[in-house]
This record gives sequence, C-alpha cells and structure tokens, in this order.
Amino acid sequence: MHFTELQLLPANATREFYINLNGDLWDRDAVTPAYLYSGVYYNTFASRKSQYNITINATANSTLPPIINAVEVFSVIPTTNIATDSEDVAAIMAIKAKYQVRRNWMGDPCGPGTVMVWDTLTCNYTIAGPPRIRRVDLSSSGLNGDISYSFANLKAVQYLNLSTNNLVGSIPDALSQLSSLTVLDLSGNQLSGSIPSGLLRRIQDGSLNLRYDNNRDICTNNNSCKPIKTKSRLAMYIAIPAVVIVLIAVVALIFRFIRRKKQGSLNSSVKPQNNKMTSYAPGNDVYTDNSLQLENRRFTYEELEMITNNFEKVLGQGGFAKVYNGFLEDGSQVAVKLLSNSSIEGVSEFLVEAQILTRIHHKNLVSLIGYCKDGDCMALVYEYMSEGTLQEHIEGRKYHGGCLPWKQRLRIALESAHGLEYLHKGCNPPLIHRDVKATNILLNTMMEAKISDFGLSKAFKGGSQHVSTEKVVGTPGYVDPEYHATMQLTAKSDVYSFGVVLLELVTGKPAILREPEAAPIGIIQWARQRMARGNIESVVDARMGGIYDVNSVWKVVEIALKCSAYASIQRPTMTNVVVQLQECIELEEGPADEDVNNSFYTGDSSDNPNLSYDEYVSDQSTNMSQSKISFPMKHDVKGVAAMPTGPTAR
Repeated sequence: MHFTELQLLPANATREFYINLNGDLWDRDAVTPAYLYSGVYYNTFASRKSQYNITINATANSTLPPIINAVEVFSVIPTTNIATDSEDVAAIMAIKAKYQVRRNWMGDPCGPGTVMVWDTLTCNYTIAGPPRIRRVDLSSSGLNGDISYSFANLKAVQYLNLSTNNLVGSIPDALSQLSSLTVLDLSGNQLSGSIPSGLLRRIQDGSLNLRYDNNRDICTNNNSCKPIKTKSRLAMYIAIPAVVIVLIAVVALIFRFIRRKKQGSLNSSVKPQNNKMTSYAPGNDVYTDNSLQLENRRFTYEELEMITNNFEKVLGQGGFAKVYNGFLEDGSQVAVKLLSNSSIEGVSEFLVEAQILTRIHHKNLVSLIGYCKDGDCMALVYEYMSEGTLQEHIEGRKYHGGCLPWKQRLRIALESAHGLEYLHKGCNPPLIHRDVKATNILLNTMMEAKISDFGLSKAFKGGSQHVSTEKVVGTPGYVDPEYHATMQLTAKSDVYSFGVVLLELVTGKPAILREPEAAPIGIIQWARQRMARGNIESVVDARMGGIYDVNSVWKVVEIALKCSAYASIQRPTMTNVVVQLQECIELEEGPADEDVNNSFYTGDSSDNPNLSYDEYVSDQSTNMSQSKISFPMKHDVKGVAAMPTGPTAR
C-alpha cells in the first residue's frame, strides 16, 4: 500500500489513521503520510487466506479522513508448467485456422487466470505436467467443411461439441483413438456415411456418448447406408473411366522410366548440369519448380545405391528422410538424404529444400553437392560433416564423456550465428530456418560449425517481416513462445531458438531439463532463476573446470537471455548477436579494457534500452518492455525511505 500526502496541511490539521487486515491491526503505530513523499507498507510473507478485508480508519486525533494512493497485490503462481501442452496448442491452432474461428482465442489456450481464458474451452491443470485441453464446445459456430483430423490430436479432450454447424463428409475414425473422450456431439450437421467401427465399439462398451441426430445421411452400419448405396451405379460409371485413365498413366510412366534409364546408361560419367537456377516468385509461399532445374550434379537412383553401398550405413533420421553415408568416385565422403516414401508432406518439403540450397552458399551453411529426382526417388547429396552434431559434443559423446572447451564453444556459437545471419540478411528473399537447435548444427574435421536442415525454411513474402503458418513447426524447448501464440513466424523466432543453443553451450544441459521427481523445466527459465541470484558458477558447465574468462561467459549468458525474451521486439537481430559474440571471443583471448559484468547487450538501438543485468532480470520477470526498473526500497512504519537493500533483495 502506497501513501503520500498531496496537500500542504495547515498547522491545525492532522491526517492520521490505522490499517486493519481482516479486523486485526496491521501495525500498532498510526500512519501519517508525508507531504509529496511516498511511504510504503507491505508484508514479506505469502498468505493463503481466501478473502481479505482491508480497512483504513482515522484515529481519534485525526481531523482529516484517511487516504490511499495505490495498492499492489501479488499472487504466487507456479510457472514451470504454465504453457499449454505443445501438441494441444498445435492442434487447436490448426482447428482455429481451418474454420476461421471467430472467438476470443488469443495467446496461450490454458494461460493462468481469467485474462487470457479462451471462450468455450476448458483446461485441466495438474502438478505432474503442462495444462491440457479437456473440453471444447464449438456448437453453433458456423463451422464449414469436413471434420478436421486435428481434433484427433487433442489427446486429453473429454468433451467435444461440434453440433449445429455445416460440417459435411464422413466421421473420422481417428476420433475413436481419443481414449479420454466421453461425449462427442455431432448432431445438427450434414454428415454422411457410416459411423466408424472404432466409435461403435466405444458406444457399445459405454465409454462414449455419441450424438449424431439431425444428420440426413448418417447410418450405424453398412446395411442401413441406403443414401450411399443408391448412388452406387453413378459411382460405377465414374469409376470405370477413372481406372482406365489411371492404367494409361501408369503405362506412360513405365515407358518414360525405361527411356530415362537408357539415357542414363549412355552417360555413365554423369557430368554436372548447367541448367537455370530456380527462381522465387514474389507473393508466393513456395519456389517455382521449373522441373527442379538445379545447378548441381544430378544423380540417378542406381548411382545413389553405388555411392551408399546399397544404403548400408544410416547416419541419422529426420522427420521425412533418412541420411546415409556415401563415397563419390573420387573417394570424397558425402551424406545422402533420401526422402521417405511414407512421408505425407515430404515431396513438397523436399522440393523447397532442394531449391533453397541451390541458391545458398556460405562457409557456415552445409553445402549441397548434388541431387536425385529419379522417378519416385528424391534425394539430396551433402558434404559430409565428420564430427557430427553440436548436441553430441555438448553431451560429451564425441569425447567419450569428456568436455568441449569454452573457447571452442564460443567459436562454434559465432560461426553458427554467422550462418543464421546470412539466412536473414544475405539471402534474397530472406529466409527463416524455423528449426534452429543443437542437432541441426554440424561440425567438420576442423571443428567448424555449419547450419544444416533447411527442409523447413520459409521465405519472407514481399516486404513483410513474418510468415503465417497453419501449425507450429519446430522442436519443443526451442520454439518461440510468441510464434506459438500468434502463429506468426519471424526472423526473431530463429533468434529465440539460437538463445536456447547459447544456453546449452554455456550450461552443458539440454533445452528441457528433466530431473527425477520434478516437473520438466526449460533451460531459459532454469538459467534465469540462477542468474537472478548473481551466481554465474551455478549456471556454467562444471565439466569445464573453471577454464574460461568469467566476463565472456557472463556476457554470453546475457546475450542468450536477451535472445530468448518473450516479446520478439526485445530480442536483438542476428547481426547484433554476431557483433556481441565477437566481443566475447576478444574477452576470452585477451584482457578487456572495461568491465562487462554490468553492461548488457543493447541490440537494436531503436527498440532495446541499455539495461544493467539487474534491470534486465526484473524486466523479463515482469514481461515489461522498455521500462525503467528501480531498486526496491524498504520503509519503516512511518513511511521514511531506507537505502537500497542490495543484491539479496533484487
């Protein structure tokens, strides 16, 4: 509670009062506010009472009524699991995008309190894990089209109401896999077809209440599906010509494949192709194909089999591809990334990656040697990175349990930053990586770092500074929370992920810390908690044995925390990060002329104030932008200010 006297009182006037909390005196001494000087009364303990009744009563000697200028109430809430489960967020965001939901659906679906509560959506909160979406009511919401398969990704949902909309098509069988679902209301739509057998079994065993009335063409078994059967003759008339067309197309493809194989045998040396480069069409979200005319060597599938010894050794596996070890005819080692046939979106992602890589050349980006587009086979041939991923080095797997030295970590951080900076500034149009993480930073024999895996890259459209996406793409622990909430991807999303990588380099810990009998915690929150105490040793990887300049380590942590600020406007650009990391290397290699412990990376001068580290921690913990943070002041009961209480009170 804040008190100050705003009037210059005459000598015969007195303002004096007591404060009572739930009927008890707050303090035995009466409060007499000082003229134009703020006095503060506060408690230093957390109370668990459900209701507070605060009264301010004038004393018998007072000639003026009580006043109060401001009241602050702080509530303690757990923050380790405050973000909604990432699968639930991705699913509900996809549903929102598909149906253009016109409701108060902004921010984190299960955010704390009532400020960010989502209309018609209920969450389940537990100590054991993040909040999960438990109940979704989209009845009478004007939904059009088929039932989205994203509903099946809400694994914890118990009640799903899609009644009284304009939904068409059949009921997805995937909904039967929702083990927690007890009520599914699909009534009042235009659905057709039979009810999936999985849902029928759930109805029969009593675990699901399915409501499907007022759907004209819904039937409970195949024998009663008359509306569909009456159209069987028409379907036959359509199907027979379609089958004939498909057979003709298959024969044509086989003929073309045989012809291409003959052409390949005539040119066994496989000379480099000098085709035109792929172009980017402004305003489009993809690159124009031009039959994938790349300025790199083109391999046949048979050549890939020879290079990889019939795909003998697997180097790694991603979301839609496997990477195999291989050797070219000159003996040089390569990595062959072969598209998986089971991938749904793999073809388009492969084409994007191939076309992007042909236009990108930088010493800190993995180079493309060639490609294969041979019938159904599509593959990329990269330079081989003998020292594996940065993740392996951080964990010590490459050193048989040993430790990557600090100077080497700094150099890797700077080289990786150079690679990202080139994507953001050197490419035309600029590119967002979208999945920056320690496993996508590879090292060669010289321990030089290179950014890999551009299969998820996106280009800025025209002059815009963001890319809208239908679902969150990325790796848990590295995903930008602002992107998570808004579905708007920016270059600052890569900056956030890079901040996580910097903290991994400093701490030697993974992006998400999982300790026995404790809830998982992100490395950003873990580091902020310890840095707020001013103890850098509690953050730094103990395996380095103190062989580092504490100034350079401190500065890298500060850069990492600034990169991982919740609001993207508070984050630096990758160009700024490169400059600051270069300064960290200079600190490590020689004595500094100035003390950096109390200086903080300012980033863009236009949107980042020059904060001390203490101010920065306060700024992040309160999620405030460009605010002047002052030291807390303790006051005595008369409202007289004391001196700042020092680091322990920060």
